[in-house]
Amino acid sequence: MDNGERNITIVDEEGNEYLCEILFTFDSDETEKSYVIYSPIGEVDEDGEPLYHASSYVASEDGEDGDLFPIETDEEWEMIEEVLNTFLEEEE
Repeated sequence: MDNGERNITIVDEEGNEYLCEILFTFDSDETEKSYVIYSPIGEVDEDGEPLYHASSYVASEDGEDGDLFPIETDEEWEMIEEVLNTFLEEEE
């Protein structure tokens, strides 16, 4: 798992750009995919807690950019939630 501090810009379907902090990335042997967990900078939920998003990704050959893809299954979401909860517990 990589949890270096980095930022990415996410562009939604309407062309709006959001600067996000990458919390960490990880690979799953089960799905044979790489995942990124990120949080839009400055955006929080109604309790003031950060919002978290997840995508699978394929890194570019130079390692600088890549392509994000939506999470496809409930099983993937469950795995991501477990990994995120473990990460947040370790951060406390």
